[in-house]
Amino acid sequence: MLEQFPLSAILFLDVETVPEYPDYESVPPAFRELWDRKAAQLRREEESPAALYHRAGIYAEFGKIICISCGMFTAKGNFRIKSFYGHDEKEILLQFAALCNKSFNRKERWLCAHNGKEFDFPFLSRRMLINGIKLPKVLNTPGKKPWEVNHLDTQELWKFGDHKSYTSLNLLANIFGIPTPKDDIDGSKVWEVYWVEKNLERIVTYCRKDTLTVAQLLLKFRGQEILRPDQIEIV
Repeated sequence: MLEQFPLSAILFLDVETVPEYPDYESVPPAFRELWDRKAAQLRREEESPAALYHRAGIYAEFGKIICISCGMFTAKGNFRIKSFYGHDEKEILLQFAALCNKSFNRKERWLCAHNGKEFDFPFLSRRMLINGIKLPKVLNTPGKKPWEVNHLDTQELWKFGDHKSYTSLNLLANIFGIPTPKDDIDGSKVWEVYWVEKNLERIVTYCRKDTLTVAQLLLKFRGQEILRPDQIEIV
């Protein structure tokens, strides 16, 4: 399974996002009204738009990217991870776009993420447009046929055509005996760690673990052994 995709030609990634503002009260009035309308589609009767604002980070219109961790297999079979992170979203996206433009310039390569087709890839594309950044070729998908889009998604691969359910990365990691990336925080806590604890480094570590887990999962899908700790490089 997946032998047609050389490991060295895949860029694995994970994206961490948060609400654009620290709390509901800080949102400019015009955007607050727009969030109220969005929240009306999400909330139960007893929930207020303010109470739901911590979920704004999963929507590209109301959130921002604070970390992108990327990983690639080296010629020696090691896995090298680099993270772009900080409080300046545009700078993060410019660095990631530069990596994509360089990596995808000559050779055929693929992006790979868990639930990437539903979240990471469109979120990256939308935030790049919002920040006035030209989309790298690998994200510039409008008008392309499905087989022309070089995106791999470990969640989609696991479905085998079954579109009724979502399987989390954490669940798959446990099924396949891969060290869980959720041993400290999970995605629901990122907003709090960023805006309340102000601990960006903790989020970066979590993001790296997710990227590594996606790569480990793809190895399992290919019937291969997972990476040993000595094969993992953080740059």
